[in-house]
Amino acid sequence: MPLLRTVPGAGTLRRVRFRWLDVVVAVAIVVLFYLVIQATAGATAPLRLAEVPSSIDTDPALLPYYALRSLLRMFAALAASLVFTFVVATAAARLPRAEKVILPALDILQSVPILGFLSVTVTGFIALFPGSTLGLESAAIFAIFTSQVWNMTFSFYASLTSQPRDLDEAARLMRLTKWQRFWKLDVPSGMIPLVWNGMMSFGGAWFFLAASEAITVNNHSYALPGVGAYVASAVQAGQLDRVGWAILTMTIMVLGVNFLFWRPLVAWAERFRQEDTAPTDRPRSVVLDVISRSWLPRTVERGFRPIARGLDRATRPFGLAEHPLRVPEARKRTLDVAVTVLVVAAILVGAVAAYVFIQRSVGLGAFLEAFGLGAITMARVVVILLFATIVWVPIGVWIGMNPRISRLAQPVVQLLASFPANFLFPFAIAFFVASGIPLNIGGILLMALGSQWYILFNVIAGASAIPTDLRQAMDSFGVGRVQRWRRLILPAIFPAYVTGGITAAGGAWNASIVAEVVTYNHHTYTATGLGAYIADATTTGDMAKVLVGVIVMSVFVVGLNRLFWRRLYAVAERRFSL
Repeated sequence: MPLLRTVPGAGTLRRVRFRWLDVVVAVAIVVLFYLVIQATAGATAPLRLAEVPSSIDTDPALLPYYALRSLLRMFAALAASLVFTFVVATAAARLPRAEKVILPALDILQSVPILGFLSVTVTGFIALFPGSTLGLESAAIFAIFTSQVWNMTFSFYASLTSQPRDLDEAARLMRLTKWQRFWKLDVPSGMIPLVWNGMMSFGGAWFFLAASEAITVNNHSYALPGVGAYVASAVQAGQLDRVGWAILTMTIMVLGVNFLFWRPLVAWAERFRQEDTAPTDRPRSVVLDVISRSWLPRTVERGFRPIARGLDRATRPFGLAEHPLRVPEARKRTLDVAVTVLVVAAILVGAVAAYVFIQRSVGLGAFLEAFGLGAITMARVVVILLFATIVWVPIGVWIGMNPRISRLAQPVVQLLASFPANFLFPFAIAFFVASGIPLNIGGILLMALGSQWYILFNVIAGASAIPTDLRQAMDSFGVGRVQRWRRLILPAIFPAYVTGGITAAGGAWNASIVAEVVTYNHHTYTATGLGAYIADATTTGDMAKVLVGVIVMSVFVVGLNRLFWRRLYAVAERRFSL
């Protein structure tokens, strides 16, 4: 026995050696905390609402600080979106009655434009934090949150509802608690689609950065320090050279976030891939390699283990992660009736309140004007979708089916999809003014700059997923180019194209808010459309017209999704799934 005690254990044999990688990781953590503290100090500084400027200083030397504040808002919104996704998507997937309410509500909420949320929430956030800039900061973060969260929630819900049955049975046999199942099964199984959709949502949110940092509501303008507000101030003053500095800063931000955050996260998420054979070309990340070779992350992980064990013990009273095998029919029917009554009552109360408010303010005739303007905006959306389909589908197939071209082009495509296209609006407006192109026509180009990339991105993904054996079979049989497109390529990419089309259409509708009303060099250019209608009502504080415009846009978006896109999606799943 005494001899056994002298034998060194595994922990003794693996002595911790402090290497240069550990120094790099430690310094990076310190710098990260310092930057967060600096940005947070500015966001929580005491300030009276009357002192908030309507524009910010456009000195290029201030852009690094503005970039830091914008990044803080983006990541705060991403964290809030992740919490919302976990709670709401899990409730929709695990509670059948909640699913019937949550999914239609999410479908409607994702069609509400960002200005619709801002016009309602800004006053509430300001009242919640009087005497501090935290109210406006919260409003800006909430606006960015609404542009990120819906895609992430639908993605995680889809992964929960499509879990393999054997994993579900294993969780029941192991008698996991609800908390253990969530962290050990639900989150890992949905990690890859959640990361990819989070990356797309984060990239799309850059587009609305200017709208969230330079807020004009009820004839009051508030500008928060940030790259978006910087661009808005520079555009208003006609300073194209300083807009160029902002574009350079934004390019560095997008590339830096992709390199330091999203690429390591994508490579890390590959460990959760559920396949019998590992992919031959795994995503790699230099940042992830450095972190994984350092002992600091493992030390932090060991420090959190007691907390994890405490949560496991604390959540056991909530029960196991399984549903009862049999529920009494009378009890089930009673609960269904109760939930239906509550939901219908809430809808009726809201509808009556909206009807009374609109009738007293602008009258129901405002809907006729709004629907007419909506038809004009819808025509622009259709033109954008047709143009993007004709131009980007062949290019996306060419990129996706050529691995060498794909490796070179995908970073460029990701940059184009993530870059806020409204930063390029001043140059486009200058071209329209010089060439005499009216914004009614030029607005199509402005809307396309922020929405067409979704079709290209999804077509590349669909083309790259075509199995190699099917391509080789086409070569072996000597199938011509036309037949190859008809029999293989178009059917294979159709599901991905439909997904990109739905996202591009939604992005075009939201882009109309900032593309149909553009201010440049102290002049405001307006196009006829529903986006301009909502933007003008938000600026003047006409809440009745804002409500009418939001309702009409929601009807167009949800109606087109239900009548057109969802049917195409069903066809894609039934006939063209590989």
